[in-house]
Amino acid sequence: MRKQIDPDQMPSPDIAEGGYVCVPYLHNESSLKLKESLAGMKRVDDMYFVTATFSEDGNAYFPSHVNMYLLARFRDRQLVLDEVYKYNQKNITFVFSRYDEFFERLTDQKLNLVSVYYLDYGHSESDLNDLAMIAVKRNRIRHVECGTLCMYSTETTKFTFPYCNNLVVFEVSSDNTHQRDNKYCEKTRREVARKGIRLTHLLNLSILEKIK
Repeated sequence: MRKQIDPDQMPSPDIAEGGYVCVPYLHNESSLKLKESLAGMKRVDDMYFVTATFSEDGNAYFPSHVNMYLLARFRDRQLVLDEVYKYNQKNITFVFSRYDEFFERLTDQKLNLVSVYYLDYGHSESDLNDLAMIAVKRNRIRHVECGTLCMYSTETTKFTFPYCNNLVVFEVSSDNTHQRDNKYCEKTRREVARKGIRLTHLLNLSILEKIK
């Protein structure tokens, strides 16, 4: 079930400061130093090598993306941003900052896929509750969050991504292929759409290897 957050109260520190950073991994000095720095942080819980597959929309908004990334799940946004600034690169670094958490399912299976979507028309409390009720019935989906997206690069992007405050992230645990788990997420998206909630796919991050 979704973890409810009272709008009149401040979110807990882990909710307010948590999220993911997705850093281009180019085998250069900046990439290697940032990898070492993130791996040594106590407030970074998990870290992976991933390949990124962008949707058509993602290709249009993020033309400087690469195929290989470091994906780290953090509990201290500012600490991570300080390191991203220090080793900023031409290719875009994506920082997803969580402001709400739907649910987290305990599982022994490894993380296989992180799939990122956005809500086209914003969201209401009812929409998020409906989305959470659908996702929690999908047993491969172990964690769902919503939040904001910030991008960091030494170059200015040509187009502004207009859905930065409407992101939804699914974590999928399984021993299946990445393609099968992507189809699994797409079935979930279509079920959400039948509720009148337009959820659009942005990118997939396929887990290759766990680093930390």
